[in-house]
Amino acid sequence: MKAARGMVVSMHYTLTDDSGEVLDTSRGREPLSYLHGHSNIIPGLEKALEGTGVGHKSKVTVAPAEGYGEKNPEMIFEAPREHFPPDIKIEAGARVFAEGEHGRITLTVVRLTENGALLDANHPLAGKTLSFDVEITDIRTATDEELTHGHVHGEGGHQH
Repeated sequence: MKAARGMVVSMHYTLTDDSGEVLDTSRGREPLSYLHGHSNIIPGLEKALEGTGVGHKSKVTVAPAEGYGEKNPEMIFEAPREHFPPDIKIEAGARVFAEGEHGRITLTVVRLTENGALLDANHPLAGKTLSFDVEITDIRTATDEELTHGHVHGEGGHQH
């Protein structure tokens, strides 16, 4: 079997940034399983895995445009202190959450300001070139339910 739309692909991966710092890895735990062709992983990685089979190993470099996008300066803004719960400690680098028009969003505190905090709503990996060291461990046909829901169920995937 090959990685193609409608297939469940399981893989081990290690993600590093330009400096070689490990940002995430599946090593030491279950492989990541995703539904190929359904935007469950970033586009650049999915494109690189198209047509590969079990046992495939590769290093994949993904530019920001095919990853989490370029950093959008319009998504960096100041929020006054009164917009935060009174019991929350705000400090640079902290992650805070808010409800947006498309659900819950994660914001990063860039720095404290005189009136509150400068927040960044960009994905933390936006603007970064990413490197993946991947190994395909399994490929199977997705179930009808997985295809209907658009994601993997069970081992290594989403649980309902």
